[in-house]
Amino acid sequence: MLFFVILFFLGLFIFFLIKGSKNTKDVAVKKITVRCPDRKASAKNIKILHLSDLHLENLSISPKELDELISAEPIDLIALTGDFLDRKRSIPKLSAYLEVLRKTNPTYGTYAVFGNHDYVLKEKDFETLKKMLQHYGIKTLQNEHVTIQLEEECLNIIGIDDYTTNRSNVQKAFHGVKEGMRLVLTHDPSVILEMENIPFDYLLSGHFHGGQINLPKPYHLFYKGKLPRMNIIKGLHYHNERPFYISEGLGQTGVNIRIGSRPEITFHQFS
Repeated sequence: MLFFVILFFLGLFIFFLIKGSKNTKDVAVKKITVRCPDRKASAKNIKILHLSDLHLENLSISPKELDELISAEPIDLIALTGDFLDRKRSIPKLSAYLEVLRKTNPTYGTYAVFGNHDYVLKEKDFETLKKMLQHYGIKTLQNEHVTIQLEEECLNIIGIDDYTTNRSNVQKAFHGVKEGMRLVLTHDPSVILEMENIPFDYLLSGHFHGGQINLPKPYHLFYKGKLPRMNIIKGLHYHNERPFYISEGLGQTGVNIRIGSRPEITFHQFS
């Protein structure tokens, strides 16, 4: 009897491994529209590609597959919200993916913030990662912002550094921000709970992988702060009537499986 019980659970375990591995290749491409009534038409017309949590050590799609998934959509701006990798030997692998992004030639450029896994790298290796991003024309933001003049108003792209590793400085990132649209990029969305009096139009983030493994719920994320305990780990949400989006990410961490979640690529626009 014990033998059959063990055999049953072993078969169940193998099934979940196979299914979980297949799920990492099943990329969801989503289009998100967010109401932004106070903004001018030139800001509302911007189309944003958002990618997060590539985790190159456990990424199941190739550069070619990424190209096929994003090439059909018009892109004005690319937002990358951290956790590219956490091992030095993975840095060269990133190059082919960045070339795919450069090829899209977004009207207003590509912008990136870093995540907790990126900061696992030694300082010199982190600088190598940062220089590679910049080599491909990507502006990296560490508690800083850039302002783009549109036809009718400014677009402020504000990068808040990683909250998990205590690098975020909201006041510094927003210092000197001009009137106009405020698009915030950050890795860990938990920082939004410390932005009660900071006005912004939209925030893009990642970090939680949509739970990655949910059996039946992502209880393993509860130690990561208030948002997971509120079951806020993916998708579009509002805090004090301000919208923010949490990407499920493109890669995986720990083990290269997903159960109850899918890797995703998202396109965002405003109305």
